[in-house]
Amino acid sequence: MRNQPGYFISFEGIDGAGKSTHIEAYAELLRTKYPQREVLLTREPGGTPLGEQLRRLLLDAPMHLETEALLMFAARREHLAQVIEPALGAGKLVISDRFTDASFAYQSGGRGLSIDKLQELELWVQARAGGIVQPNLTFLFDLPSDIAEARRSQARAPDKFEQLDLAFFERVRQEYLRRAMAEPDRFCVLDARQTPADIWNQLQNSNITI
Repeated sequence: MRNQPGYFISFEGIDGAGKSTHIEAYAELLRTKYPQREVLLTREPGGTPLGEQLRRLLLDAPMHLETEALLMFAARREHLAQVIEPALGAGKLVISDRFTDASFAYQSGGRGLSIDKLQELELWVQARAGGIVQPNLTFLFDLPSDIAEARRSQARAPDKFEQLDLAFFERVRQEYLRRAMAEPDRFCVLDARQTPADIWNQLQNSNITI
């Protein structure tokens, strides 16, 4: 859905791709570039008090695959209702660390849940009179799974997703790339093998019309 006065950006990529390294700096860049617009930085799962409680469960507690998907979309529904849609309606620039593409990449690509089931949830949770609520722009940090694993091993204690094997993350990566190919007007794919400075240059030079 593109008819709201605000502008919606998401950052996506497999764990270890480096998106979190740049997202706060990018928010500051937009605040400088568009001083008349409020920039809101949020994340999924999370973004609301209930969403943050669900995040802790989703990242740590063992559960059935369908339960996982349902909780992801439950957190998203709350996120949309309480944060994203009011902000877009008020003309704000919203940047989210992950959105629905992550559900398709992780729960379908990685875990094997039917895409049809996720599409039903997407329609139920995100459909509005003007269409489906989706980002105007998605930055996809693309990184081979073996390089991402090496980076993850140097980071904090892993959550339940970060503990999964290379084959899982390669399936996640391929689903992200499939979605990017299907929606080239929405996705900007960044080569996350580059240095942080080179990636930041790509972000700064990305062509955005807000």
